[in-house]
Amino acid sequence: MNVTIGVLAHVDAGKTTFSEQLLFHTNSIQARGRVDHQDTFLDNHELERQRGITIFAEQGRMTIGNDTYTLIDTPGHVDFSPEMERAIRVMDYAIIIVSAVEGLQGHTETVWQLLRQYHVPTFFFINKIDREGADVEAVMAQLQKDCSEDVLFVDEPLRSDHVSNHMMEWLAERDEQLLDAFLNETLDSSSCLTQIQTMVKQEKVFLCFSGSALKDIGIKEFLAQLPLLTEIHFHNNAPFQGEVFKIRHDGHQRLTFLKALQGTLHVRDEFSFGDVTEKVTEIRLYNGSRYVTVQEVEAGEIFAVKGISQANIGDIIGNSGNPQPYELVPTLQAKVQYEGDQHIKEVLKIFRILEAEEPSLRVLWHEKFQEIHVHIMGVIQLEVLIDVLNKRFSLDILFSEPQILYMETIATTVTGYGHFEPLKHYAEVHLLMEPNTRGTGNTFVNACHADDLSVGHQRLIEKHLFERDHHGLLTGFPVTDVRFTLLTGRAHIKHTDGGDFREATFRALRQGLEQAENVLLEPYYRFKLKAPTDFIGRMMTDIQQAAGTFDAPILTEHDAILTGRAPIATFMSYSTTFAAYTNGKGVLSLQFDGYDVCHNTEDIFAQIGYDKNADPEYTSSSIFCAKGKGYSVPWQEAEAAMHCID
Repeated sequence: MNVTIGVLAHVDAGKTTFSEQLLFHTNSIQARGRVDHQDTFLDNHELERQRGITIFAEQGRMTIGNDTYTLIDTPGHVDFSPEMERAIRVMDYAIIIVSAVEGLQGHTETVWQLLRQYHVPTFFFINKIDREGADVEAVMAQLQKDCSEDVLFVDEPLRSDHVSNHMMEWLAERDEQLLDAFLNETLDSSSCLTQIQTMVKQEKVFLCFSGSALKDIGIKEFLAQLPLLTEIHFHNNAPFQGEVFKIRHDGHQRLTFLKALQGTLHVRDEFSFGDVTEKVTEIRLYNGSRYVTVQEVEAGEIFAVKGISQANIGDIIGNSGNPQPYELVPTLQAKVQYEGDQHIKEVLKIFRILEAEEPSLRVLWHEKFQEIHVHIMGVIQLEVLIDVLNKRFSLDILFSEPQILYMETIATTVTGYGHFEPLKHYAEVHLLMEPNTRGTGNTFVNACHADDLSVGHQRLIEKHLFERDHHGLLTGFPVTDVRFTLLTGRAHIKHTDGGDFREATFRALRQGLEQAENVLLEPYYRFKLKAPTDFIGRMMTDIQQAAGTFDAPILTEHDAILTGRAPIATFMSYSTTFAAYTNGKGVLSLQFDGYDVCHNTEDIFAQIGYDKNADPEYTSSSIFCAKGKGYSVPWQEAEAAMHCID
């Protein structure tokens, strides 16, 4: 059986130390490293050892009995959470490490929500029970209150012939057959273990263990129980499918990391990506930075291949469907500042390599200004990028002050018209544009009849709508949450070329925006503040001053809890302020909560200074032809000139 288990936590909860112990006790490594000694096995990158944090999700392999477990140690810092999310997508089970001293911290709640969204069965391990101030009971109460009432503490180690009376009673309360057996004193350990294994898999119970990773307390006991609690089945006889979750480069050679979802992959197997066919030339099984090469891998395994360069992170090789979008997205953008000898286009190529490895960077090239912009999660990520560019590519790069990533949408329904007909070219597109539900993104509906426009041209229009982000009129930031319906269009049997429909589609979109009521959107946090009740007034005042909103406060004997929403622009640095006035006693949890109407629209317009008429990539005018010469028709007059409206 091949099982993938991820280890996740807030920064400094002891996640990497816990992973080192698991690998050591399964003889995967010969010595245990320590983060403070800069010699951990999975944090094997120089940057990770220098900073004492996990930046890259790395895997180790361990064998327990006849089963192979791939252990993925994930970043705990919010700036590297996209790397964590990609790892979550290939996990069969997850272990959340929680400090017995600090309890449930902000980023842990983000981790928990992601695991529930991806339906990954989850265990908890309360770490650092040897530390002064450790309170396992308090942390358990917190987990049951803030995560799930079905978090169950394993008070005695589970064995094939032993389940504690406490756990038997808990199970019996949730199953009539087990309850009858429990009351008749005939309930056996085997039935309980089978039920626990099923409930873990179905996310109906979240078992919680405790110990100290640093002092090696409770680790061997946890490992001994793991085979009793994990069970996974894959289809080895089905056609191969594998999800790409990581891309790295070994020198100049690209390594594509996959999780085999079904079937078997062999060296020399071929896959098609559009018109390109590629062959797997090597398969590697990694344990930290070490690896062995094999001729084939089965479903359930985590591995890297050479020879595949067309697949992107999130793609499922062997499946032509569209990849599922990721939840954690950057909300900041920074401009690259480079004054070295290399041409800026060569620098851009390097950033494209990094973008393949970290898709959330969303590298943007502005041709007119010869500028590179990147999307980022936070300033720590920028610091790491500077180090990576220097050490790996010998580039001295700086970045501008990060700016909020805004978006635009429409509040009214319009029809956009685009016509592109310079001499010997021809395309016309009519697009109905309607507001979509907030957070839906852009969607497409085809209402065009094949008698008006060929199916091939219809697909081309859809492709152009989604091949890139489209600039809004207010700030030039991307347009989102628009439902596009292709109403009709026209091509010329002789003069329509491939790029004509791109021009007509972009002009139709822009002409529609000119007619619509445009709305500026900004990213929001959903927050949760918990602090002693003395601070409730300050908390509420701060949220209001940050243009946020909050729900009715929850007051307990000692604490006040506030939940609500606030713009990231006003709240992104609040954690420092909050920690200062609560003397470190407050807990702040922030989760990206999508985009909503901007709280200071006019200020942003003035700050960005976007001129819709000076955007070199877009125009709302259409081009028509008369007497062998093309001429421009402004957007206000475009509808009347359209050929499909005769």
